[in-house]
Amino acid sequence: MARTVSDLVYWRDTKTSAVAFTTIMVSLLCLSQFSIISVFSYLGLLLLCSTITLRVYRKILQAIYKCDGENPFQAYLDKDVTLTKEEVDNYVVRSLSCLTSAVKTLRSLFLVEDLVDSLKFLFLLYLLTYIGAVFNGLTLLILGVINAFTFPLLYRQHQAQIDQYVGLVRNQFSRIREKIQAKIPSAKPKEE
Repeated sequence: MARTVSDLVYWRDTKTSAVAFTTIMVSLLCLSQFSIISVFSYLGLLLLCSTITLRVYRKILQAIYKCDGENPFQAYLDKDVTLTKEEVDNYVVRSLSCLTSAVKTLRSLFLVEDLVDSLKFLFLLYLLTYIGAVFNGLTLLILGVINAFTFPLLYRQHQAQIDQYVGLVRNQFSRIREKIQAKIPSAKPKEE
């Protein structure tokens, strides 16, 4: 799964990445303009009209050429889509494991098991209130998809320059941190 996502965002197969990117972006842009019910209804209508048209076209060709035409979707109809008990158990176990881990983490954060972690989470939630005031969640999702399909490819193409600039920024932050630490008096116990 991770390999497939990596192949998509690094555009290793341009056609597949372009189809995935376009499909995701069109879906998100449709969701930003229409309700989710309308989007799913229109997508269903589009898919059904396309498949019916292709099926009728094949029937017409079969009648004209008097050939034995089969359903163009027969290969998909013949595929077994049932899950075995082991596969279902595996998916349920993995899902419950992720859910349990998330619940434990949230419980730990909200019930202040570790004060520093809870304060970090508080700060994150506080920042999210400002982000939420400026951006819609769907807008952030659209920006995230664009970034996911753009930045990995740009980084791979310009890795040397980017690493050089990141190193410069890190050095600047290190110098600033050293200056701040030098200005803060060290807390030494007073001698009596």
